[in-house]
Amino acid sequence: MEDTSVFTAVALPIALAVIMISLGLELTRADFRRIFVYPKGVAIGLLNLAVIAPFLAFGIAELFDLSPVLAIGLVLLGASPGGTLANLLTHLARGDTALSVTMTALSSVGALIVVPIYLNLAANHFSGSDIGDISMLGVVVRVFFITLVPLAIGMYVRERYPRWTEERRDQVKKAALVAFVLVVIAAVASEIDVLLDNFAAVAVATLALNVAAMTVSFAVAKLARLSDRQATAISMELGIHNATLAIAVAGTINIDLAIPAAVYSGFMFVTAGLFARFMARRNAGAEPAPAPA
Repeated sequence: MEDTSVFTAVALPIALAVIMISLGLELTRADFRRIFVYPKGVAIGLLNLAVIAPFLAFGIAELFDLSPVLAIGLVLLGASPGGTLANLLTHLARGDTALSVTMTALSSVGALIVVPIYLNLAANHFSGSDIGDISMLGVVVRVFFITLVPLAIGMYVRERYPRWTEERRDQVKKAALVAFVLVVIAAVASEIDVLLDNFAAVAVATLALNVAAMTVSFAVAKLARLSDRQATAISMELGIHNATLAIAVAGTINIDLAIPAAVYSGFMFVTAGLFARFMARRNAGAEPAPAPA
């Protein structure tokens, strides 16, 4: 228990801070203003992130009859914003990288509202009120300090020290990747018994969420008459959630809630990587996305 306590109280916040600072170093104010350049694409993408993904998580948790704590953890994952790796995979898939970055930026800020709302809805729906302190205000404060504060620090550093940022950006990216891997490994190791007892159900449920979210979001984007490049960015954003945020929030409540996010982290690279490879060929002949203002 002591090791788990150190992990949740010290290692998790530090790791997530590194990841969010890394994201902040990639962002500028223009990334937030770009909503006025691609209003339709951003609106569709954020609708997918804020509504479709969480409710898909609700449905899949019910479909696979997950235990309350795992069901709530799956919804927490579904409500989490897109991750920075979505931007990289969108670029590799020749998708609209600018749109991807904008969605990641806006959804990371929106997590302050989206994550607490769905976490409370899930706790009430799955009767998981005994899993720990999940008061709305408490979760809002946690999300604020573990996401928005380091994100703002990263953006401030980039604006204030552009030369230093340019020289150190790759190093910070590598540190963020290492932090992500260590968080996932530690989350799995800390709850290995619970994970082994529920691995089959959690594995199938998280894989189903990953594939369903990417498929539905791509279909919605195409029905809205967005380009393949924009649909690729939106689908990637739904396929690569910020699992570290989900694990960090879970760690402040009940570490068992982190199991779906930890398992999901293993699948999302495979499915999103295959999708990126397929879309890279499809997008190769498409017209390039318009340059942002």
